[in-house]
Amino acid sequence: MQNTEAHASMEIETTSEPRNESGSLPPKPKFEPLKAHEMSDGRVQFRKVPVPPHRYKPTRNNWEAIYALVYNDMKIDIRMNLKARRIELKTRPDTPDISHLQKCADCLHAFMLGFDFDDARSLVRMDEIYVDSFEIKDVKTLRGEHLSRAIGRLSGKGGRTKNAIENATRTRIVIADTKIHIMGTFSSIKVARDSLCSLILGSPAGKVYSKLRQVSARLAERF
Repeated sequence: MQNTEAHASMEIETTSEPRNESGSLPPKPKFEPLKAHEMSDGRVQFRKVPVPPHRYKPTRNNWEAIYALVYNDMKIDIRMNLKARRIELKTRPDTPDISHLQKCADCLHAFMLGFDFDDARSLVRMDEIYVDSFEIKDVKTLRGEHLSRAIGRLSGKGGRTKNAIENATRTRIVIADTKIHIMGTFSSIKVARDSLCSLILGSPAGKVYSKLRQVSARLAERF
């Protein structure tokens, strides 16, 4: 009894789709893809990248390459605000994709961290490249000469240790005082960060090299 009453109380509404005189459905409308300024309701979007004092000269030397990439290739307006000491980016009506603004901002931010512009350019060209940053104190609290020796272990004699980690993991590493910045894919960054953390904790370079060879061979087999 309860089931029959429940079915009786339920009302099913059926809607009929509009059809032409011939009985066929009307053709689907075709819309052109939205442009970047149309996606944001016509609002202009900005990004501001501060320029630290020690990156003024590299920015001036590479300005032509930066302008060609951002303005000509990515269709983003760019200017250097000398008073506020920052680079300002702005979308244009002919910007093909709204994501180009953030890609350009990430590229310039990586350049300000100390990476070469040719390396920072990969953040625009490739989608799977990231930048990871951490400090030595995040791994182990060191002071005085212990901190200086840890930085020396990271770079090695003439930068040999840093270059070996970069070549084995296909990453780029910037050691700026106690801050370390790594650029690469997610898996490569993890391997490079583990090697750097081992050096900070006091592992000898030879042991880190042998472990790097094993991990890099495993990554080569995977890819």
